[in-house]
Amino acid sequence: MSGLVYFSVSMSLDGYIAPDSPDELMGQQWMELQHWVFSTEFFRSNLKLGAGGETGPDDDIARATFERTGASVMGKRMFDAGEQMWPEEAPFHTPAYVVTHERRDPWERPGGTVFHFVNDGIESALAQAREAAGERDVRISGGGDTILQYLNAGLIDEFTVALAPVLFGAGVRLFEGVDASRIALEQREVVPTTRATHLTYAVRQR
Repeated sequence: MSGLVYFSVSMSLDGYIAPDSPDELMGQQWMELQHWVFSTEFFRSNLKLGAGGETGPDDDIARATFERTGASVMGKRMFDAGEQMWPEEAPFHTPAYVVTHERRDPWERPGGTVFHFVNDGIESALAQAREAAGERDVRISGGGDTILQYLNAGLIDEFTVALAPVLFGAGVRLFEGVDASRIALEQREVVPTTRATHLTYAVRQR
């Protein structure tokens, strides 16, 4: 039996998950948005940054998110930004499916990450990810437009938002263009920490 399809993102208090331009990634606001995960022991371990990092609820959530994921799906914009930023051993350690119009052979990285480039739509990418994930879950990693496509298509089972104490003022909104008439949410869990408030919802069709 296949697992769930979910997404898990950090979001500013005013509703943004990324800056407008990939050139602004790793800027001050972006670092504040992701501070809850960057500070964890798991993050440092997964990226082989050496010992250190904080334990506690944020670390537990970051670790559990990684461990439940058997495959990932992402858009081309996220991949392009990540290709420049990720270390040689990309942090997924599972198959990752990139929704794109570009035709490209699979790109294998050390540590078990293999990027597959899917040219025939989000449903095909998800079907391939489900098969690769087996009984584990499939994570829709981003970016915002790709998450929205899956959400509006009724293909998301649940999601978690890490609401961070930072304001962006502009950028990529998580729910810009959502078809709210078709989607109902059921709150599953709220985990407040000193760095973020983690909100988990099941997604239902109206």
